[in-house]
Amino acid sequence: MARSEILVQFDRHNILPTPQRLKIAEILLSEPQHLSAEQIISRLRQAGSSVSKATVYNTLNLFGEKGLVKELCIDPKRRFYDSRTSLHHHFYNIDTGELTDIDQEQINFSDLPDLPEGTVGDSVEVMIKVRDAGD
Repeated sequence: MARSEILVQFDRHNILPTPQRLKIAEILLSEPQHLSAEQIISRLRQAGSSVSKATVYNTLNLFGEKGLVKELCIDPKRRFYDSRTSLHHHFYNIDTGELTDIDQEQINFSDLPDLPEGTVGDSVEVMIKVRDAGD
């Protein structure tokens, strides 16, 4: 995504553009992908950026809160940030740590449980955990 497109997205999501936020967005929004904060920090360092770790985490939290990216909590120690915010599902490879998108149309539900009283359905997202097949 070009910087001009990122600025449009920032405006649409009510995010104040700062140089640090723009650098993080350029990495994360460059293509549909799933990146951890550590992966983003590593790419920033490779590009010669000195954005602090705290700024990266705070920025990713802001991006998630504002709906610019989707935060995926795999387990209490693993979070990824998904640049694709449309409704879809994921395969998560436990051995490699890789997330792969599954289009919404590929998963069908014939029956869902009754919703708790006083609630309405919003969405259903599926995470299918897989392992590498042994030889």
